[in-house]
Amino acid sequence: MRRDAVRAAVCLSVALVGLLAVPFLPDPEAAPTDVAPGFRDAAWWVVLAAVTVQAVALAWASSAPARVLVVVAGVPLLAAVAGTGGLAGMTTLAVMVAAYVAVVSRPWAEVRPAVVAAVALTVVTHAVAGLRDGMFEPLLAVTAAVGQGVVVVGGPALVALLVASRRAVARSREQELAALARERDALVREARAQERTAMARELHDIAAHHLSGIAVMSAAIERQVTSDPAAAQEGVRQVRTQSTAVLRDLRRLVGLLREDDAAELGVEALAGVAELVAQAQGRGVAVELVVLPVEGGPGIAAGIGPLAQLTAYRLVQESLANASRHAPGAPCVVTLDGRDPAAVVVSVRNDAATTAPDLDGSGGFGLVGMRERAALTGADLRYGPTVDGGWDVTLRLPRDPDTAPEPTPTDEETP
Repeated sequence: MRRDAVRAAVCLSVALVGLLAVPFLPDPEAAPTDVAPGFRDAAWWVVLAAVTVQAVALAWASSAPARVLVVVAGVPLLAAVAGTGGLAGMTTLAVMVAAYVAVVSRPWAEVRPAVVAAVALTVVTHAVAGLRDGMFEPLLAVTAAVGQGVVVVGGPALVALLVASRRAVARSREQELAALARERDALVREARAQERTAMARELHDIAAHHLSGIAVMSAAIERQVTSDPAAAQEGVRQVRTQSTAVLRDLRRLVGLLREDDAAELGVEALAGVAELVAQAQGRGVAVELVVLPVEGGPGIAAGIGPLAQLTAYRLVQESLANASRHAPGAPCVVTLDGRDPAAVVVSVRNDAATTAPDLDGSGGFGLVGMRERAALTGADLRYGPTVDGGWDVTLRLPRDPDTAPEPTPTDEETP
């Protein structure tokens, strides 16, 4: 509304200055006896009323631009019918401003009828003014009126279309940049969520393995303190070893998050499964490791990438922790089967529990982490109860065909 008021005031001021200056402007084509229109002429007051009405209408140009354009273009026609003499040009500025505001503020399809009507009204206005005052021949008056309509309404409308198109391009560019920013933020949020999930999985694997062992040994130490002090002392040493191990693993995990941290960054692999089994045996768990390598081959881990080996390591770690928690006292068998040249099969199988398990604090996220790791490496994970009441977890890791060992020929294939 403030901009509309400024436009209306400017148009009215320009028209008033023109009306006041008309009596003092020399007209080289006028006869010596002709007197310029002044305050005593009706035409002067008709034009003053017309430009005033136009200014009032322009005060609402932004809220109803199409209607204001038709009104502003129709007022000069009424003035021309009443007789404006040579002052008809004083009303054109308001029409030009109204045409520009209408086209620049609304879609072209919405204001097109109003623009066409304004052109027609302007043509009729100048034709009536020219014929009434006898300034032109009929054909010349109509031709000049058509030119006036095209210039007075079409010119500002064309400029407004160019301005509106540039604004539309700028808005579309801003919207595109905003969409790209939202997409980038979504990718960042997704990456953070994935990182949090990965960190939660790593923390669960580390804590579940070491802390479950500490809990089992602490329960044994409680019973052995009075009956077998030597065994209790050995259990305390095992708890200290497990505590040191969990701190070391957590330090490695934190080192992945801090660029300036000099913490040791270790990657667990299939070669570390033997150490996991030894640690479990040191805690009193009846666990056996069975390795079935490729005969004469380069090694059981050939063709298995670091991430896939870490997946297998974590699976064994989590499975042994679950066995200690859910099936205390049950013997376990860890099998690393590398006989298949296309894949390595890692399995952890435990018998039925010999004592009632203590399930306090079991979160149930171990199997979820196993599935996520297997999906990440393209491995096949299967788990479930066995017929004798135990539990079996089997992971099949495909080998890289470029580095996988060649299959050993059978007796029938040997020449």
